[in-house]
Amino acid sequence: MAAAQKERSAKAAAKRKSRGEEEIRFHAMAGTRQALAELMTWSGLEEQGEAITLMIHHLHGLGPGGALPLLEPPRHEYVIPENVSRKLKLAFDRETIRIRHDE
Repeated sequence: MAAAQKERSAKAAAKRKSRGEEEIRFHAMAGTRQALAELMTWSGLEEQGEAITLMIHHLHGLGPGGALPLLEPPRHEYVIPENVSRKLKLAFDRETIRIRHDE
């Protein structure tokens, strides 16, 4: 029985190799996994590999003009809180006074 399983595994591996199939892996945070799960639910897909393959091909079908805006990573803006800004200004003013005093 074990030999039959080994034979099936070897046959499947040979088939993947002859087709030029390659495994692609990546790590994903919880938010990305949740987004993929929702996309799969919406589309009725059950396999992650199938969902990702379809997304890649559809995105590629949009061409550079359509795909590139979707591939821009989101940028986060950080606003310094007022209390931190005040403390930084006080520290800067103290340092300026210290430097002038040393001269």
